[in-house]
Amino acid sequence: MKAKEIRQMTDQQLNEKLKELKSELFNLRFQLATGQLDNPMRIKAVRKDIARIKTIVRERELGIGKEV
Repeated sequence: MKAKEIRQMTDQQLNEKLKELKSELFNLRFQLATGQLDNPMRIKAVRKDIARIKTIVRERELGIGKEV
């Protein structure tokens, strides 16, 4: 997911997406622990998506978003 796509989402959509990604990360970690994980790089991608969303939410809180 690109930062540009995330910036176009509303605050409510961002919160829902964040919950989904956290749930997915939990499931991926569980699969890793049980040896059933097919693509270990997916964990890294999900973590980065979570970080991107949190960064954009924080920018909006501070009012320093990319306003062009």
